[in-house]
Amino acid sequence: MSKISLEGMEFFAYHGCFSEEQIIGTHFIVDLWIDANTAEAEETDMLSKTLNYQEIYLLVKEQMAIKSKLLEHVGQRILKALMEKFPEIINAEVKISKMNPPLGGKLKNVSLTLKTGHE
Repeated sequence: MSKISLEGMEFFAYHGCFSEEQIIGTHFIVDLWIDANTAEAEETDMLSKTLNYQEIYLLVKEQMAIKSKLLEHVGQRILKALMEKFPEIINAEVKISKMNPPLGGKLKNVSLTLKTGHE
């Protein structure tokens, strides 16, 4: 069993409940942790025997490009798409951070973490 991590993926996207957020957009950081069996890849050194990190990144990028009001909705879409495309995933966890959210004061970010899988 291995934990594959893609951390600090940066996106400019249009998620938020305020109409302005869906027009002007903001920066997001996505961290993703995946549990998978990588025993075959460890022995064979073949990319086809493990999860392709580029494909995972592109899947996250695709989901981040779809406007949503809630981070919960974005996170659920990312996890659902991952589990559908890569059935070899045992568990997955995603953290989405919205940088400089418009909450009426100075705030670095707000974050949401969601998990899925066969725990």
